[in-house]
Amino acid sequence: MNFQLPDEIALVKQNVRQFVEQEVEPVAMGVEENDEIPERILQMSKELGLFGLSIPEEYGGLGIGMIDRCAIYEELGRTHNGFTSVIGAHTGIGSVGIVQFGNEQQKQKYLPRMASGEWIGAFALTEPSAGSNATNLKTTAIKKGDKYLLNGCKHYITNAPIADLFTVMAVTDPSKGAKGITSFLVEKNLPGFHVGKKEKKMGLRGSHSAEIFFEDCEVPAENVLGAEGGGYVNALKILANGRAGLAARNLGSSEKLLEMSIAFANERVQFGKPILEQQIIQHYLAEMALDIESLRWLTYRVAWMVDQGMNVIKEAAMVKLLGSEVYNKVADKAVQIHGGIGYIAEYPIERFYRDARISKIYEGTSEIQKNIIAAQLKKQYL
Repeated sequence: MNFQLPDEIALVKQNVRQFVEQEVEPVAMGVEENDEIPERILQMSKELGLFGLSIPEEYGGLGIGMIDRCAIYEELGRTHNGFTSVIGAHTGIGSVGIVQFGNEQQKQKYLPRMASGEWIGAFALTEPSAGSNATNLKTTAIKKGDKYLLNGCKHYITNAPIADLFTVMAVTDPSKGAKGITSFLVEKNLPGFHVGKKEKKMGLRGSHSAEIFFEDCEVPAENVLGAEGGGYVNALKILANGRAGLAARNLGSSEKLLEMSIAFANERVQFGKPILEQQIIQHYLAEMALDIESLRWLTYRVAWMVDQGMNVIKEAAMVKLLGSEVYNKVADKAVQIHGGIGYIAEYPIERFYRDARISKIYEGTSEIQKNIIAAQLKKQYL
């Protein structure tokens, strides 16, 4: 396994670090207060090519592999998680389905606009009765001539209020169970489609999610993504593909928390000396560093496996699980090291702590990742 970055990607990584530190971080507290990411920041992100991370070069994207993407996601994870989530949802589950399963006509139509950030992508699987049990979908799609009529709703859809294109899973044949689910590319302006109000969340300010509704929504048959009945498998592959990238974002956030904790512990004096000299604080920092390095190696190993075209179902679940566990543990220790100031909203530790919590839930809960790992182990050893 070779995790060495090409010179051009190392330069992009450096530029993203500079962008994060000089442009995003100064507005991070404003994003928290206003629940909005400044348009200037999004425009600069587009100019850097961040919206095209997962899109091949021939369609206007950066055309880079998973290791290279993870290196950039890691840098993005060091700043405001709401900002990172907008880009991550677009470049991950919002667009990789078209890259993986789209036909040439669909790729030509959508990917260039998504690579430039002109169009934002979203992924719509979750429903009120279908969260972890993703086969229990109630949204239906009935073919009428050269169109499908979609009816139902989805909720907790990241980027929904700003998205132009949704990858939507709907039931086309209820008698077939999981094999009766089909993927559709749904444009926001199609008749019968509308977005509900923004949901108020614990964290990820500036990254908005909402319910979306289909009322005889007319989707052209040419917008079926992949084969009819292949939607559930598509969804699993889309989610698995993005898990290394999500882990890389968690890695970057954890690294930032460790750096802030070391700096604070060196400055904070109690009992006549910096708390960095206290053994318990040293142990906290050592544990944080150990967890971070474990996550780093698994993240880039899974990214390497993706680049090699290997089966990563088990490993992708492992890295998603480890990424969320490490981020939450590191955030908790960072609050403890900072004491009272770590609980105050004017300081970023509190923000990272709230943002970390969703990582155990979205794009597959920690419990579901354990189920996936156990199922793959049974196949491997029994």
